[in-house]
Amino acid sequence: MLKNKKTPYSDVPDILRTYLNYMSVIKGRSDNTVKEYYYDLRMFFKYIHAVSNDLDILNLDKIDLVNFDENILKQTTLNDLYEFMTYVNNFKSSNDSYKARKVSSLRSFYNYLSTKINFIDSNPAINLDTPKLKKRLPRFLTLEESVNLLKSIDGKFKERDVAIFVIFLNCGLRLSELVGINISNINFNKKTLRIIGKGNKERIVFLNDVCIKAIKSYMNVRPTDVNSTDKDALFISNKNRRISNRMVELLAKKYFKAANIDESRFSPHKLRHTAATIMYKEGNVDIKTLQEILGHVSISTTQIYTHINDSDMKKAADNNPLNSLDLSDNT
Repeated sequence: MLKNKKTPYSDVPDILRTYLNYMSVIKGRSDNTVKEYYYDLRMFFKYIHAVSNDLDILNLDKIDLVNFDENILKQTTLNDLYEFMTYVNNFKSSNDSYKARKVSSLRSFYNYLSTKINFIDSNPAINLDTPKLKKRLPRFLTLEESVNLLKSIDGKFKERDVAIFVIFLNCGLRLSELVGINISNINFNKKTLRIIGKGNKERIVFLNDVCIKAIKSYMNVRPTDVNSTDKDALFISNKNRRISNRMVELLAKKYFKAANIDESRFSPHKLRHTAATIMYKEGNVDIKTLQEILGHVSISTTQIYTHINDSDMKKAADNNPLNSLDLSDNT
């Protein structure tokens, strides 16, 4: 393989870099997803390299993979994979979601080795179990808190920031989707927004009147001297470039605090939860429509937003026809 120090992921062996390119170019995984595979599998490569060469597994960050022997991958067993997961649990994080992502990365990589390039005869990861994930209800803002958040926005970039958070709370976009909006994605006549979501999948989101009004208000003051590569970007930073994910995260913290919302418990992704919850509970949007709006492949993913609160359950109990049954002894 041709090597270039400027090539992405140049610090990992050829076989891993080829896999990452395959996931990006052929499978169409998003940049963020490929980065997750990279971090997970680089850790695994360093771990098995350390074990094979009697190096200190507690100092993986200092291990260089320049002399990695790819044949180690052919010798790896299911037990070796569980040993790695034990290392992850004991020395990195015991969080089930964190460990589940490592398992997913290993399964995907070893499937590639066995079925795509025939590098190994048998797949040791095929029976690798995933940690059981606890189902947790997503955090979200109430309708009142959402209104307070929007009213708290002020300052030099008020029009831009209002548009950002209005779109978050009305359309339920992912952070990367919002940052990636181009002006050319917006059809003001049809009131639609074309979104490129996970896996480069495209969907159309309809914009309501408050979104259109907020976007047009911002467009009236949007900078014109934008960096040439970001001319079409909707949201522009104070450096005249496309606004970054990190900048939006900082803005969210700022306005959460201004609205007396605990910024340590909320993030831009929680605004996606909020939008979905408001649409479902307050707007009576059915779950299938909600799935399309949010861009979920599986409706089971959407169902986490259809959580019900205690008052809903109390109402259901009170409305049960048997609730009015008189069981007193009439004899």
